[in-house]
Amino acid sequence: MPTDFTDDLRLAHVLADDADSLTSARFKALDLHVMSKPDLTPVTDADQATEEAIRRTLSRVRSRDAVTGEEQGSTGSGQRRWIVDPIDGTKNFVRGVPVWATLIGLAVDDEVVVGVVSAPQLQRRWWASKGGGAWTGKSLLKASEMRVSDVRRLEDASLSYSSLSGWEERGRLDDLMGLMRRCWRTRAYGDFWSYMLLAEGAVDLAAEPELEVYDMAALDVIVREAGGTFTSLSGDDGPWGGNALASNGHLHEAALSFLGAPSGHDDPDDPAPRGTSGTVHELRRRLRDD
Repeated sequence: MPTDFTDDLRLAHVLADDADSLTSARFKALDLHVMSKPDLTPVTDADQATEEAIRRTLSRVRSRDAVTGEEQGSTGSGQRRWIVDPIDGTKNFVRGVPVWATLIGLAVDDEVVVGVVSAPQLQRRWWASKGGGAWTGKSLLKASEMRVSDVRRLEDASLSYSSLSGWEERGRLDDLMGLMRRCWRTRAYGDFWSYMLLAEGAVDLAAEPELEVYDMAALDVIVREAGGTFTSLSGDDGPWGGNALASNGHLHEAALSFLGAPSGHDDPDDPAPRGTSGTVHELRRRLRDD
């Protein structure tokens, strides 16, 4: 009998409501505190406060569940794990660009079964649960179901990405450019927004060369429930491979033919292509062991 994740989805919306209040209050704040993490990416007091608030609620109402977050890492163990990015698009947030969102996912036995993406400055929210379809709207009661596009040729496809520099840094720019030349249109909508546009059918392909699981978990289930496909660049299902290719399904194999094998892979004995944070199995094991 299929499991009903309605209560978890409702909780994810409550968490997103609280996150929206916190992040919106700090957006464009004159006293916003911005720091650099060890990887030189920015983090703000809003990122930290939002993740802390989500963790506090989960510790109270889902005390047995594990949590993985961008700012505080992994805590707990077990079959159920909440995966949180308090602000996806922190650089936009810092510069006053309104394209950022809180990402909240729930994985059960290494499958993401609930996802909510909330972008308060865009006044948009997207969500999905396993078997429940993908939706967008202002609330659970005021929503429209989403479906991916039916585009079947790369020559007719719209491709979105985050930046060219990320691909160049990993020696993958030629791979991306080859795909871009085949596509009808390319735009760098970036971060979560590429994947939500894909779930809505406005974009047909989205890809990024290096991501963490908290960047992808919520996006994965929303894309899949909208009828699309979400894998790593190696073709492994789900958000565990350290990078992402999402599509409407029809175009996935064609896109993988450009992006699936890094050119000039340095070490033939290394199982992880450049731009990944390890194999799918290694990442899953690390989350369970934390």
